[in-house]
Amino acid sequence: MRQTGVGVAFTLLLLSWACSEAHEHTAPAVNPEDSVSMMTTYGVNTLISDSGVIKYRIVSEQWDVNTVRQPSRWEFMKGIFFEQFDEQFHVQAYIQADTAWYFDQERLWKLRGRVSLKNVDGLVFTSEELYWDGIRHEFYSNCYSKLVTPERTIEGTYFRSDEAMTHYRVSNSQGSFLAEDFDDDVEPADTTTTTP
Repeated sequence: MRQTGVGVAFTLLLLSWACSEAHEHTAPAVNPEDSVSMMTTYGVNTLISDSGVIKYRIVSEQWDVNTVRQPSRWEFMKGIFFEQFDEQFHVQAYIQADTAWYFDQERLWKLRGRVSLKNVDGLVFTSEELYWDGIRHEFYSNCYSKLVTPERTIEGTYFRSDEAMTHYRVSNSQGSFLAEDFDDDVEPADTTTTTP
């Protein structure tokens, strides 16, 4: 019995010693680059106004706003559908992409993955990447792009255009053109640069 009492006392001493040492279990600090979004919205269907006039509609499955990351941004990681309206709310153009980022301080959209743009004139642009600069009011891409109009089809690895997609430049291009585009050395209405 005496040995049992000593064994129990020894066990209690070990348990009290094991419990007396506190171990902190802390997670590492969150890096600013890994910060969570300030706002996450699901099932987005919103209208955006410019100078008090509704100009755009954004539809997305998920919209994250992150103001901690530099530069601050809106993220549409599950795709985006974007429409542009005129003053009478007629659709002037639409853009869709698999992923999009809007850098609000620079007013720059970056669209990635199956980017498609169509305007009211029937022009269709497709690429894997497209930038929309809201300060310079232009689109550009450094990836392979395809431009289809009612008159012609142009493909190239560099693309730059105004926001209305009426004046554009495609470099390293190939495509089909109408013969009258080249009559009397008159440049076509839409500027196309071809580099051999």
